[in-house]
Amino acid sequence: MTRTLTPLLAALLLASAPMAHAAAQAADAASATAPYQEKVVYHINDSSRARMALNNVRNHLDASPDAKIVVVAHGKGIDFLLNDAKDDKGAYEPLVAALKNRGVDFRVCNNTLKSRNLGPDAVIMEARVVPSGVAEIARLEAKEGYVYIKP
Repeated sequence: MTRTLTPLLAALLLASAPMAHAAAQAADAASATAPYQEKVVYHINDSSRARMALNNVRNHLDASPDAKIVVVAHGKGIDFLLNDAKDDKGAYEPLVAALKNRGVDFRVCNNTLKSRNLGPDAVIMEARVVPSGVAEIARLEAKEGYVYIKP
């Protein structure tokens, strides 16, 4: 019986190989023509690097205007997204607003707000509060295919 099945299995494998190859070629062609959406999450957990990170985001959009960019802040990184936040170069809100107008989404960790006894009203209107900054980053990467950048 083994002698009968071996040639039969070999013939079946040989017959299916061209179909598998054709299916792989079709999948490659479909992915080559499918619209590509560059999706990036910028992780900020230190506001002393916020201005540089915002410049990176601006430069990124200049190079890839159709990129979908989300900035997620937690810990000390939320400070630049709080009302009246500024550094020695000026206020952050106009920079954030300009990037928001270009489609960038800003998200602030609610766990951080709670730990600092701050409410959602402490956050500038251009940013949205999410339950957890690190969980948001993980969700964007795992479920939505975002690429991670830590400036």
